[in-house]
Amino acid sequence: MTDETAGSREAAMRNLEGAFGELMTEFRRAYAQAAERVSPGMLPGTFRVLATIHRHGSVTVSGLAERLISDKGQVSRTVSELEDLGLVIRTPDPNDGRIKLIEITDEGAARLESARIPHNGRLAEVLDDWPVETIERLAGLLHALAVGETPAS
Repeated sequence: MTDETAGSREAAMRNLEGAFGELMTEFRRAYAQAAERVSPGMLPGTFRVLATIHRHGSVTVSGLAERLISDKGQVSRTVSELEDLGLVIRTPDPNDGRIKLIEITDEGAARLESARIPHNGRLAEVLDDWPVETIERLAGLLHALAVGETPAS
């Protein structure tokens, strides 16, 4: 790799890092607003736990903590908070009664969907003029980056 190529690659990676920073700021803002819509005073992290339970279905506290890369005790406290709000329930695992599975309630799913409407509308608005192929390509590139694969060209 030439010095010029290395410099271009370094500049491109800095630009990507900056773009990710902007994107993360927007996601944090959207999560905070959505959390407030689900339940006044709800923290964005609690909303993230609720959204993860919804996305993955029945899950244990350990599985949830692993997916969120979070402390099991903190996740358990957050699940208890969601349970107190009637947004999730814990049920015995049919294969091992000592383990509790966490599932979103109908109320939790309804509030989550309602809270997402403004964000989904914004994303749809921003992507409205994007070709479907570009959206699919971006999704594939982000997935490849997240799992450490080299994307197909």
